[in-house]
Amino acid sequence: MNKPVMSELFKKRMPSDVRLGQMKFAEREVKPALVNVGIGNVSLPTNPAMMKRMFALDAPESPFNKGVVRYTGTAGETECQQAFKNILKCEGFDVSNLHVEVTDGGSTGMELLLLGVCGDAGTGEKPLLMIDPAYTNYTSFAERIGRKTVSVTRTLGENGKFSLPSIEEIEEVIKANDPGALLVIPYDNPTGQLYDYKTLIELAKLCVKYNMWMVSDEAYRELYYDDNAELISIWGVTDREVPGIEGRRISIETASKVWNACGLRIGAIITDNAEYYTQSVAEYTANLCANAIGQYIFGALAHESQESLAAWCQGLREYYKKMMFDVNKGLKDQEPGLIVSSPDASLYTVIDVRNVVKPGFDCIDFVLYCAQEGSVNYDGVDTTLIVAPLKGFYDAKEGVVNPGNTQFRIAFIETPENMNKVPELFVSLLKQYETKREKEATILSSI
Repeated sequence: MNKPVMSELFKKRMPSDVRLGQMKFAEREVKPALVNVGIGNVSLPTNPAMMKRMFALDAPESPFNKGVVRYTGTAGETECQQAFKNILKCEGFDVSNLHVEVTDGGSTGMELLLLGVCGDAGTGEKPLLMIDPAYTNYTSFAERIGRKTVSVTRTLGENGKFSLPSIEEIEEVIKANDPGALLVIPYDNPTGQLYDYKTLIELAKLCVKYNMWMVSDEAYRELYYDDNAELISIWGVTDREVPGIEGRRISIETASKVWNACGLRIGAIITDNAEYYTQSVAEYTANLCANAIGQYIFGALAHESQESLAAWCQGLREYYKKMMFDVNKGLKDQEPGLIVSSPDASLYTVIDVRNVVKPGFDCIDFVLYCAQEGSVNYDGVDTTLIVAPLKGFYDAKEGVVNPGNTQFRIAFIETPENMNKVPELFVSLLKQYETKREKEATILSSI
């Protein structure tokens, strides 16, 4: 009897690299204790104003107090839109000409963005230009909807600093591919790199020169750890600095990271282009609307003061800064040969093992080893670690060595107690895995 046929997309689809280890660990029959830093699933309590609404959905002032949950408008409730604007306004940015479209998480915003700035499906025209390593969801969504991405690649130096390609290199890629938009992540996922206004301005000039949209993923905007740095945003790059940039700016926003509400699934596309906003909302009508209850909870931030929001963000910076610096130091203490990226921003650090592993090392194989069979006795408890392999964060060309083969992203989302376990777990599991590879190579060579 014939079987129904799946699409070619489904046949070829592999799980996202950030979810792969977690999925394979779930299949493990005898499970050790787990420290999972492979995905940015923030475990801290959400903002108090949001929490108050979350715990009182039956309060008289709640629109859900009679148990009715209806669709909202496609662009989102006005209060939720105002919450996103209030955050930006309290941070000193002009929101008078901004349009907010609320989406089901930042991820849905990414997919919608690709539909809005790239060429028609299957044509490869007007690709999204990214700076590798780039957040893998953009590539995954582009593949899903038949759009193309191209990239320029930064490099991780021995000093732990990522260096951006020169403007001239980026310009050559633009000339060769005619992208529809340039994506920047100023508080970067996955690298933890922190951009500055000088860099944003130079990239903005390219967007104007080559008539591209400038897209900024600002999921981690308030999370930076240099006390001398200033908070930056695409909304701080105006016609005063780059004539012609206004009207081509788009940002991706989310409740997930700074507001500790990953599961709320509330995000937004913000733009200063009224026509783009109108057409994006028209496209999103097929989705009907974002999560109504989530909009109400996040909408609490529309009424928070500048002082309240600033204090919240400062508290997060202090919390993450100590943890990130402690773990980075711990990794270097455990294995001085590791290259560990500088913890400047966001919730991530990249570990490169290129100096301490033998040729043929593959980051995905190591993650699968940790998830399926590896473990370490940590304080008397068998424990394993899940990190994210970075191979899929690079658009590696055929025949070119993928720098992500030896790189991993760790997310600072576990408790400080568990994060302090990461250096020893990572290095011990890496040594286990390399010993296993060496034994297997010896057996193969003797056959």
